[in-house]
Amino acid sequence: MFRIEILLKADEIIDLWDKTFAKNINEQLKKEIHYEQFKWHIFSYEKQDCLKKEDAREAFDTSSKDELYVMYQGFPIVFLYTSAKEVVSKDFDSQLDIYIFDKNFTWTYVHTHESMCGPYFYKVI
Repeated sequence: MFRIEILLKADEIIDLWDKTFAKNINEQLKKEIHYEQFKWHIFSYEKQDCLKKEDAREAFDTSSKDELYVMYQGFPIVFLYTSAKEVVSKDFDSQLDIYIFDKNFTWTYVHTHESMCGPYFYKVI
C-alpha cells in the first residue's frame, strides 16, 4: 500500500516539471498553445513527442514507481507517493488535469479533463 505526503511548498517542484518536460518549448509557443492554462497542451498540440492513449497507460503501468510526485493543474500543492510500485493508470481515471512523474523527473504521465486528449506519457531522452 502506498503512502501520500503533502508537500505544501511545491513551487520548486512545479518549476522543475516545467524546466524538465517543457524545456524545448519557448515562451512565445507556450503563449500560443495556452500553456499556462493547461501544461498538457504541449502534448495535445503535438509540440512534444509522447505516447498517447493506451500506449501511454501501458508505459506508465510498467514504469518504475517507488516514489512519485503528483500535481494538479493550477493547484500549488504537490503530493509525494511513496511505496507506489502498485500504482497504475486506472487509479487516476477519475482525476482531471493531473500530472504524475517520478522523483528523478525522467518521465511524466498526464491525465486530462478532455476525453479525446490523452492520457499522455513522455520520457526524457
